[in-house]
Amino acid sequence: MPVSVLGRVVIYAKDIEAMVAFYTQTFGFEVLRDPADRIVELRHPEGGAVINLHPAAKSQKMGQVLVKLVFDVQDVEAFVAQHSGFGSIHRVSGYKFANGKDPSGNNVSVSSRAFKNG
Repeated sequence: MPVSVLGRVVIYAKDIEAMVAFYTQTFGFEVLRDPADRIVELRHPEGGAVINLHPAAKSQKMGQVLVKLVFDVQDVEAFVAQHSGFGSIHRVSGYKFANGKDPSGNNVSVSSRAFKNG
């Protein structure tokens, strides 16, 4: 059976440029644009899933999707200290996480769960 991995996440956004700024400045993504395509692709230099920013239809309500993007970071406290928009740091079963929102109201989280011992 072929192996399947999460390759990309599509985020619908009303303000694409605000989203580009958030994901490049906060998480270090790089921007790829094709003038023939309305989707803006964000790739991280260290790999991982690609984020495709897709213009939202007028009828779509921002932040109403039951999805959370979780970014693996070793030091949640240091990350939150450097980037505004994240709430309290939670400590659970050997790891830490903090929640926030992107400019379109989508849930984002930074978590050290991937680095948890054991």
